[in-house]
Amino acid sequence: MEMGTAMRFSALEIIKQGLIGNTGWRPHWRSPQPKSEYDILIIGGGGHGLATAYYLAREHGLSNIAVLEKGYLGGGNVGRNTTIVRANYGMPGNSEFYSHSLKLWEGLEQELNYNAMMSQRGIYNLFHSDGQRDAYARRGNTMITQGDDAELLDRDAVRKRLPYLDHDNARFPVLGALYHGRGGTARHDAVAWGFARSADQRGVDLIQTCEVTGIDIDKGRVTGVQTTRGAIRAKTVGIVVAGRSSQVAAMAGLRLPIESHILQAFVTEGLKPCIDTVVTFGMGHFYISQSDKGGLVFGGDLDFYASYAARGNLPMAEHVMEAGMALMPMIGQARVLRSWGGIMDMTPDGSPIIDKTPIEGLYLNAGWCYGGFKAVPGSGYSFAHLLATGTHHAPAARFRLDRFARGDVIDEEATGSQHNLH
Repeated sequence: MEMGTAMRFSALEIIKQGLIGNTGWRPHWRSPQPKSEYDILIIGGGGHGLATAYYLAREHGLSNIAVLEKGYLGGGNVGRNTTIVRANYGMPGNSEFYSHSLKLWEGLEQELNYNAMMSQRGIYNLFHSDGQRDAYARRGNTMITQGDDAELLDRDAVRKRLPYLDHDNARFPVLGALYHGRGGTARHDAVAWGFARSADQRGVDLIQTCEVTGIDIDKGRVTGVQTTRGAIRAKTVGIVVAGRSSQVAAMAGLRLPIESHILQAFVTEGLKPCIDTVVTFGMGHFYISQSDKGGLVFGGDLDFYASYAARGNLPMAEHVMEAGMALMPMIGQARVLRSWGGIMDMTPDGSPIIDKTPIEGLYLNAGWCYGGFKAVPGSGYSFAHLLATGTHHAPAARFRLDRFARGDVIDEEATGSQHNLH
């Protein structure tokens, strides 16, 4: 496909394609052969990698860029998640970053000219004890101070808005909720496709089925990579591979403070509209929403052991189902159609890394834990800034690789000890 001939959409075009068996659609992006050298290489064609390439082109005017993906674009975690978008973080470092990311989400569809099905349907974080209420009150105040929205609801308000919950569960009574109205969901694969198309239109080469097998280093500086499609030279290389971060970084001799765990998600058969928001269960780490196709999409905790097997285990599936039944017994008759597992790159403090590595020219974007999808535009914007300028973008300035050695950790959920305060 030549540049400038991207498929255009309209109601008339959809009708036309339906009549001819959908045989007239054209590719959304090119499939170029890799060049021998680029200014910047992005390893990883997921949401974060594609967003990085897009913002490098749009914000910094760079085009001699390639995104290298071992499979197909958007085939990893960006297409294996529960699609939740939010900015309700409580700790300095995370709070301002996710606030910035949510603002980018709110203008993303217009900017990319692509329907990402962004739905700001609101998020209810339920609380079930006095201690949880106090914690959510503090978090809500942090969010408001940051410039985001938060509303603390009592049990009567939650009962009125979410009548289908088991409000009087003897063990986990619903006492109220922290409501984040600007939060919601987006269509995960459409986000990847939108960034891919827009990056391609700005001259970025998106190279699929191109697995990186080695990272070339000379005298402490990166010079390029080895791939299944040959060697590619570049003086700037960014690693953006989520759960595979430790494996790819090891090619450069780096050992990262990251463990890879599986996080499962589930979807039911299509149902009539019954949940018009996102609900999280404070006592069971359970979260649920309803997709545009009617399926209930939900998940819970990690599998809690290191693994690269993207399938998950049955005990954790049972744990998630138990939490769902405790919160809303009405879902008990819904049939689960499928489940999947995403490989999560977990840091010790639950917060990400966007930083230079000790190897000159080699950069890292990793450690997104539970926050990867909602961070896609903010991560791409901040990482592009770092790659293009060599300086940290302000909202991501605390996501340093050396913070674990310095003890300046960021507790993602604002629940653990803060070693830097002791």
